[in-house]
Amino acid sequence: MKTMDGPRDLRAVLKMRDLRAALKMRRRRQRLLWRALRARHALHPVADRTAAIAPGDILAFACLRNEAVRLPHFLAHYRRLGVRHFLVVDNDSTDTTRALLADQPDVSLWHTAAGYKAARFGLDWTTWLQIRHGHGHWCLTLDADEILIYPYWETRPLPALTEWLDAEGRPSFAAMMLDLYPRGPLEAQTYSPGDDPFAVLSWYDAGNYTIVRRAPMDNLWIQGGVRSRVLLDAPRRGPTLTKLPLVRWNRRFVYVNSAHAALPPRLNRVYDDQGGEAPSGLLLHTKFLPQIVQRSAEEKARRQHFADADAFAAYYDRLIASPDLWCPASTRLGGWRSLEARGLMSRGGWI
Repeated sequence: MKTMDGPRDLRAVLKMRDLRAALKMRRRRQRLLWRALRARHALHPVADRTAAIAPGDILAFACLRNEAVRLPHFLAHYRRLGVRHFLVVDNDSTDTTRALLADQPDVSLWHTAAGYKAARFGLDWTTWLQIRHGHGHWCLTLDADEILIYPYWETRPLPALTEWLDAEGRPSFAAMMLDLYPRGPLEAQTYSPGDDPFAVLSWYDAGNYTIVRRAPMDNLWIQGGVRSRVLLDAPRRGPTLTKLPLVRWNRRFVYVNSAHAALPPRLNRVYDDQGGEAPSGLLLHTKFLPQIVQRSAEEKARRQHFADADAFAAYYDRLIASPDLWCPASTRLGGWRSLEARGLMSRGGWI
């Protein structure tokens, strides 16, 4: 009777398991890339200025709908950070979003009336644009309600950060999404296009976060914040707050679930597992501007933002009721150093 050879046989079993997992993820990545190739037929150019993209330009990709209120601040912020070109998919907006974007000289714009959910919540469309135009560039992938900040962001633009990431051999940069909210009922606030959203959204939850590392993609999974505290009955249904918004793109890369995780898995290894800290930023989430009340009623009827829309009906109902998300434990928003001091972002080795 043959006996096991102890640790050597265990290593062989583990190696085979890892090989099977790697092959499975490779097939998944190939399927997602194929979806993006097919999805390109749903995109119709409105203003294609991609010929102006130069080598080394930092690019921003977004899929959005009815975001005319947020776009002036969104575009101004990312231009200040050093984004040279925006590649945007408009998913059949009914406000002035399309006209506003079409008039911007650094925006290339595509329109589609196809289903957002059926396109992997817009990822199929933006993945195609990244395949076509993002290869070799540092690329941001964003929602219109996400404002990226990172250590020293006021004085060090994105090219300084990406130069350091290149020198360190880091192909991606992580940021936690931080939900911001006002004090008082949501609909009682006032916000106009071009205003500073953080004059309205000046509070956040500093605690109540959980974090785990998930196999087989090695991504960090953070949940918590005000949406888990107030708007959802089950914390396990809380939103995933970890994202990889900034990646040196290769046409073989693909996001798996929004920008929460990517393939190949090495892109997700943005943490230090040796007891230190890796650099990270924050996506300041401006979701809870007063327009969210009306938007929630519309999105509840459209059923495009969740795989199981019925499970989130109560979530929309609570937003439609214009709640006050503030509580005595809420923390007022300060500068990046205060956010770093609370452990929400890190300089890591970037001094």
